[in-house]
Amino acid sequence: MTRRTNERIHSLGRTRIQRSWYDWTDIEIEILKRYPQKLGDISPEDARKEGYSNLEEFKAAWIEIHGKWDADLEVWVYEFKLARK
Repeated sequence: MTRRTNERIHSLGRTRIQRSWYDWTDIEIEILKRYPQKLGDISPEDARKEGYSNLEEFKAAWIEIHGKWDADLEVWVYEFKLARK
């Protein structure tokens, strides 16, 4: 699971992982679900699915990456599985 701002909407289905705008990996994921959610509605279980130990750790990482925590910000939630390595 991952959350993204509304900058770029990804389609359901298979896609390759990008490290940066020009650096693609050989890893493919399959996006299973995509839905909007307010950032403040993330649950502790969702934070663990994002790869963090707890919600506080997720919030700290979000602030480090995006500069602030806005609980009312609408983000896109992507649920996915590893398709090919």
